[in-house]
Amino acid sequence: MRKTFYQYLMTLKDVKVPTDTSRLAEAASRDLQFPKQSEEYHEISDYLELNTNYLENLALFDHLWEIYLEENC
Repeated sequence: MRKTFYQYLMTLKDVKVPTDTSRLAEAASRDLQFPKQSEEYHEISDYLELNTNYLENLALFDHLWEIYLEENC
């Protein structure tokens, strides 16, 4: 079964030593407006860029998106 990006992201939180990735996952888990059902790059990217202040650099999202695609195909 395919995961949404949000479901993938939730597998990256709750680590003992916080990383940029785990902090993004934690912030997204608290974000009630995050597009949780989306599997669309542009929808999620636009949301993160225009509606949040917890992602300073979209390069992190791009990197995670690539891994998400590799694991979901």
